[in-house]
Parts: sequence; structure tokens; C-alpha cells
Amino acid sequence: MKNLLQLEELGQFLFAIFLFTQLSYSWWLFPACLLLPDLLMAGYLINPKAGAWSYNFFHHKLVAILVLMAGFLFNIPLVELIGIILLGHSSMDRIFGYGLKFNDDFRHTHLGWIGKKD
Repeated sequence: MKNLLQLEELGQFLFAIFLFTQLSYSWWLFPACLLLPDLLMAGYLINPKAGAWSYNFFHHKLVAILVLMAGFLFNIPLVELIGIILLGHSSMDRIFGYGLKFNDDFRHTHLGWIGKKD
């Protein structure tokens, strides 16, 4: 099952790359922006609950899709780019097993525990 889910996420990541190619930005912008959503983990500096909330909000695919749709609907390429980056980043994270976070520990995700539990 894990392999099947990873393939599905790989397909969504490749779709994000395809969507990016439909924009008029330089190719290097996609990899340059791909890790930017992880900056939103800064909520963990406050506490695990705030960190999980901020991480989950910006790593939730519905948020990415809504941003992407708003960009397409209003023909705003920057908003389209943000939606594509959010979608691609979330898919990439899930390929590597980083899921949405529970409030108790950064390593506790909806896909299971990341790394070794203490």
C-alpha cells in the first residue's frame, strides 16, 4: 500500500511540474521555490500545536488546489505559481513519508511516525 500511495504522490508531483511548464516562468524558479512552504514550519518555534496548524494549513492539498484555481480563474500567474508550488511541495513531502502533523510531535504524521520514536 505504501508503494501505491507513493506512486500516486509521484503522479501529482509530475502533474505540478507539467502545470508549471504551462506558465511563462524560467525553469529554475520551480526548484528554487519548491522548499519555500517548509519555512511555514516556523510555528513550531511557538509550540507543537501552532507548528502543526501552520504546517498542515500550507501542506494541505485542498489549500493548494484552491489557490491554483483562484490563480487560473482570475488569470494571476503569481497566484497560479504559488498553488503549483504548494501542490508540488506537498506531493514531494508525501513521497518521502512526511504527512500532515499531529499536535503532539513533529514526527507524528497521518502517514505514521517519521524516524525512530524515542
